Amino acid sequence: MTVGTLSEQAVQFYNQNGYSLYKKQVFSKEKLSELSAIFEEQWEMVGRKLNSELDTPHFRDERLLKFLLSDEVLDLVEPVIGPNIGLWSSHFICKEPVIGKQTPWHEDSAYWKGRLSSFDKIVTVWLAIDRSWKENGCMRVIPGTHNNGFSEYEAVDGRENIFETEIKSIDDSKAVYFELEPGECSLHDSRIIHGASSNSSPYRRCGYTMRYFSTEAKVYPEKNANHKIWLARGKDIAGNPFV
Repeated sequence: MTVGTLSEQAVQFYNQNGYSLYKKQVFSKEKLSELSAIFEEQWEMVGRKLNSELDTPHFRDERLLKFLLSDEVLDLVEPVIGPNIGLWSSHFICKEPVIGKQTPWHEDSAYWKGRLSSFDKIVTVWLAIDRSWKENGCMRVIPGTHNNGFSEYEAVDGRENIFETEIKSIDDSKAVYFELEPGECSLHDSRIIHGASSNSSPYRRCGYTMRYFSTEAKVYPEKNANHKIWLARGKDIAGNPFV
């Protein structure tokens, strides 16, 4: 299989807008099936609960490192954050049919504030395991909102939302929806404002988020108890506590 990368045009678009869609197969059919099977195992293990139960699954199941440290993914990441890449985290996100809650508008960086020295070179690769489209609550972003990263939040109803806070005063009409077929992915900056509507459709929506940072950033051990990071590619610049 030929390993893909982002075109120069796609990188320019990412830098300007804070995201890029990669509408090609990231992994071979066999490799995607293998990843899907690991997800189904993990989901079964937690009683098919919602996504909060499936944070950092690679800590429990190191088979996932085959995907997280793969050239297929790192060749997409390198053009946007550079050649020295740390694996920050991963997360299975599954919105169940009919009852899948909405993901309120947020920035990933806001949840990691104080844990790293900088947020300008952190990228999330969101790989579709199921078809992800508007009907079943695909991810959506507000383009160009990746130059801040710490907005003002307010409380929202936890019965309807995955999180209990949301960024204030977002104009939904500016949202771009990330519609992906299984095996395709999106990339987004950790500071971009994004979310997803609820899943009221009969179709499950599962994705695997793979998150990476430039090793120019320092990860503070005292703020990351029991959190493990791997050197995925290149060299460590800031002197990080890699596995």
